Parts: sequence; C-alpha cells; structure tokens
Amino acid sequence: MRLLHTMLRVGNLDRSLAFYTEVLGMRLLRRQDYPEGRFTLAFVGFQDESEGAVIELTHNWDTESYDLGNGYGHIALAVPDAYKACEDVRARGGKVVREAGPMKHGSTVIAFIEDPDGYKIELIQRS
Repeated sequence: MRLLHTMLRVGNLDRSLAFYTEVLGMRLLRRQDYPEGRFTLAFVGFQDESEGAVIELTHNWDTESYDLGNGYGHIALAVPDAYKACEDVRARGGKVVREAGPMKHGSTVIAFIEDPDGYKIELIQRS
C-alpha cells in the first residue's frame, strides 16, 4: 500500500488552485468537471501522482464554504528553511498564522500557513 492523496473540499476552486500553484509552487496535475454531479476534481502536487502523494481539491459547484470542524489537523510540507518559506509565502500573498521557530517542547523549526479555505499547512524545516 501507499498513500495516494488527501482530499480537501474547497469553496472557490480558482482561488484554491492559485494558492497551491502560485503560493506553494505545486503543479496542477489534472482537473475534471463532472457536470451531472455538479462538482470538479483538481489534483495538485510537487511531483506526479505515480511518484508521491498529492492533494485532491474537490469543488462542489453549489457550496461556497465549509465548516472545517475540530477534527482536521493539518497538511505537513518539508522545507529547507522555514523562515525563508514564510517570507516567500507572504510575498506571494499567502497567510502565515504561526511564524517559523522551534516547536513547543522541542527543537524542530516549524511554521504554519493557511490556505484560502482556512486549512492549516505546517512547514517543517528539514535540511
């Protein structure tokens, strides 16, 4: 077995695609509309689906927003420099919600950013 993707429901697909591709630097791997079901699936990632896990953005055409609830945690991305990654995200219009620095009760440098729908993304510094 291997992890294929994580699915997130998004209220505005174009806004979410801009965030994941322009702010985070992922590529749009594939996109398909399902008119009879009134939804679109778009897959984004840093590498092809055959090489690693990706994110599936699901846009239900008649839903503008979702209640994230308290069960969702976050997506984690490895970055070489969390401080620089925060600067880059902010420069591209992204929202940093926890500045880079050592994690509480540890020494790993982390930061958190937020996508347009409020989903949290942890940046973990790995050299």
